[in-house]
Amino acid sequence: TANRIGLDMEKVMVNIHKYGNTTSATLPLLLAEYENQLHKGDNIIFAAFGGGFTWGAIYFKWAYNSDN
Repeated sequence: TANRIGLDMEKVMVNIHKYGNTTSATLPLLLAEYENQLHKGDNIIFAAFGGGFTWGAIYFKWAYNSDN
């Protein structure tokens, strides 16, 4: 997804190399890992792919600053 839209990989949150496919826990784990790097107003796009033809995507704006 990042390559298709020309996004610099430094702006991409990735954790599959650490955990493999964790199914429904993938996005919560990702947020827990990167939350201290997010700032109020950041634009975020999640794109996830599962078994078979399961997929989902969402665009949202981060709503708060982390206390970390």
